[in-house]
Amino acid sequence: MMNSSKKKARAEPSKPQRIRDPIHNLIEFDVSQFEQVIWRVLKTRPFQRLRRIRQLGFTEFVYPGATHSRFAHSVGVFQTARHLMRIIERHMANNEFKSTLAYQALAAALVHDLGHGMFSHAFEDIGKELGLLMAKHENVSDLLIRDSEVSHEFKVLGSGFANDVADIVKRKFPENLYAAV
Repeated sequence: MMNSSKKKARAEPSKPQRIRDPIHNLIEFDVSQFEQVIWRVLKTRPFQRLRRIRQLGFTEFVYPGATHSRFAHSVGVFQTARHLMRIIERHMANNEFKSTLAYQALAAALVHDLGHGMFSHAFEDIGKELGLLMAKHENVSDLLIRDSEVSHEFKVLGSGFANDVADIVKRKFPENLYAAV
């Protein structure tokens, strides 16, 4: 009996979702497969923990209004990248725009900071002094994108999608226009 109710919950049609953001105002996620996957990634435990990580580390002790979280930052980066991707699509010839690469870049924009720890870069500096490999947020992000609830959600977009996204996040320099967004 329990299995049938789970199947019913999964079979319900998707509906648009939205987030109110103090900088970007209303960030909407439509019913397309890609945007619903992004919405489900937002709901994963690795992404939700970013709500408790301060974007600006200890800055709020000097500037009390500087309380931006990594969650808000990541959603804002996604929104900005999505806006830029629409501009790129509009200015490219129809057959030149590569939606698969665009989706990978947008997903990378969303999850690029997934591995940040407490107090952000201040923690990384201490971890570096102690030789802690996992103190570096890029290493943790890579693991979370490739092998966690996040990668499970990305599988809907293709078996190698999570790895492609992790590769974009890992690169120091973009390989193409899409990864530069």
